[in-house]
Amino acid sequence: MSTKTTVVRNGPPSGKGGGAPNQTLYLKNLPDKLKKPDLRLSLYTLFSTYGPVLDVVVMKTAKMRGQGHVVFRDVQASTQAMRALQGFDFYGKELSVAYAKGSSDVISKLRGTYVAPTANAPAAFTTDLQKSIFSGPPAAVAAGTKRPRDEESDEGDAPMDEDESDVPMEASSDED
Repeated sequence: MSTKTTVVRNGPPSGKGGGAPNQTLYLKNLPDKLKKPDLRLSLYTLFSTYGPVLDVVVMKTAKMRGQGHVVFRDVQASTQAMRALQGFDFYGKELSVAYAKGSSDVISKLRGTYVAPTANAPAAFTTDLQKSIFSGPPAAVAAGTKRPRDEESDEGDAPMDEDESDVPMEASSDED
């Protein structure tokens, strides 16, 4: 007598469309040969025809190679894009599109529910620029001094260098 076991997977949702409808789409089978800025621009151009795109995330790490996320403003736009672009020939590769498992940080920030990662979590992808944009200036930045602007005088035009020629300006040959 044989027993059948059920396997529960923790990865991306299986099947067309994946899990619950979401504003963020998970993309697989992206081309490896394109540079990251070119790939982001191409994905933005392709997906923005279906609605307002808030963010395109593509990483070239070994774990995330060939994968990406596109964040839309609303679920209707993401659903329309997913249905239209499932299996789309994108630079010679068949695009696989599904709803992402979770909500994007961009959406959480728009809703006001964003919680920054705790100090225990590794912040390998957080840069000083990101910290300064989202949570004020970094602590290590010293207060600088502002350089005074050169004041312009209102007493008239600045004196011009005198031309050495004897020809008055009205009689110049440039006006012929």
